[in-house]
Amino acid sequence: MSATPLVIAIDGPAASGKGTLARRIAAHFGLRHLDTGLTYRAVAARVLADNIDPDNVPAVVALAEKLDFSALDAARLASHAVGEAASRIAVIPALRRVLVEKQREFARLGPGAVLDGRDIGTIVLPDAPAKLYVTASPEARAARRALEIAAAGDHIDERVVLEDLRRRDKRDASRTDSPMRPAADAFLLDTTDLDIEAAFQAAVDYVNRAIAGR
Repeated sequence: MSATPLVIAIDGPAASGKGTLARRIAAHFGLRHLDTGLTYRAVAARVLADNIDPDNVPAVVALAEKLDFSALDAARLASHAVGEAASRIAVIPALRRVLVEKQREFARLGPGAVLDGRDIGTIVLPDAPAKLYVTASPEARAARRALEIAAAGDHIDERVVLEDLRRRDKRDASRTDSPMRPAADAFLLDTTDLDIEAAFQAAVDYVNRAIAGR
């Protein structure tokens, strides 16, 4: 086995199950985990809290440059408003460049890491030995996200979530800088009809095949 840090890239749309899988895979292989979406959400939360115009690129980028990955709080960043703001600022190329470099620095530290997001296998870690693209139907994803929002203490109509996910999918897939798409060599995992155990086993089996003989 190579002494090079093991990095695993996991991509996919919101509420596909990629975050849950990423955390479990990281624990299984003894790696650190980074939900890269939280890095955008953290910047978005500061934009909202400081009443900064999301179109003020220098101000948004300055927030990203000061972002401390060790202080990311998933529960605090889970609100629908923060998610919407994050999706909006994520199209800013200068912001993406800053956060991508920080994400790469995180991955380079031993023993390795699992990163999940929208452009990990294509942009952030194109040379990762294991890449997954996790997806599910929009309806299944909307149901999951509505449950997550409810668990955080908020309530939202599932139909609103579905419309929001479809808008975000279109925005993420059509942006000029780092569009969301599977890497050419990614393992495609559709979790629409899979429970977490079946999805996890399929993912681990793939990772084991991908890193064999590294």
